[in-house]
Amino acid sequence: MSFLTPLAHWVHDLDPVLIQFTETIAIRWYGLAYIAGFLVALGLLVLYERRGRSSLNRVERESLFIALVIGVMAGGRFGYVLLYDTQRFFSDPLVLFRVWEGGMASHGGFIGVALALAWFCRRYGWSYRALGDIVVTLAPAGLFFGRIANFINGELWGKVSDVPWAVVFPQSLPGYPVESIAARHPSQLYAAFLEGLVLFIFIQWRFWQSANLTRYPGQIAGEFLVAYAGLRIIGELFREPDASLIMGLSRGTFYSLLVALIGVAVILWARKAPQSSEKS
Repeated sequence: MSFLTPLAHWVHDLDPVLIQFTETIAIRWYGLAYIAGFLVALGLLVLYERRGRSSLNRVERESLFIALVIGVMAGGRFGYVLLYDTQRFFSDPLVLFRVWEGGMASHGGFIGVALALAWFCRRYGWSYRALGDIVVTLAPAGLFFGRIANFINGELWGKVSDVPWAVVFPQSLPGYPVESIAARHPSQLYAAFLEGLVLFIFIQWRFWQSANLTRYPGQIAGEFLVAYAGLRIIGELFREPDASLIMGLSRGTFYSLLVALIGVAVILWARKAPQSSEKS
């Protein structure tokens, strides 16, 4: 396969730092992406309450929001270290706490959110399935902003390509002259479109139009997991694996297959389990 010369493509030169205060303190686009995702999630929770799609009261909403923030941040960090940087973790466990070095995983974030929901449901007497249907609708916005931040950071780049919109990521071969670096798919933007925008439209449509919130609590959560997994796998086709393969598959693909299986199990559980109110 022949590729266009790198100079025919845009060279990534975006600065991941918006404002630098000191050598170690700065406002980064990646951090702002998380803040934006959390703010959209909070706005959606308020909207659902006003439109009668959720009966969370103010105290419950605030507690749920805090639990979700902790679940996403802790789960995302644990997930990255354990799923993508396992050997380094066993040789240097303290890497888990060096968050300034970067590294978050969406699959780990899902686990963190699941544990946060378990705590919240036990604390406030909510149905796990019913609350899961609400919470999964909040995730795509965070995924969208996170992938945009990945692109700004110039990380998680795609495979070498000659498509006209391919991008030269100098970070892919640090120390080499730009003229010698092949252009790659901007897979971060593909993921933002698939995991963020497409998934957001799909799950919002299901949330507002489906009667499954009351008829089959948990089904929308299962549909989200299956849809996310499928869209993530499509995106992985264009992404350069950032860790060793598992059974010939990128780790993102392998873990997404497990998520899809869990999603199918959740749908079957929702269909077979007795109907339940939001609080039970």
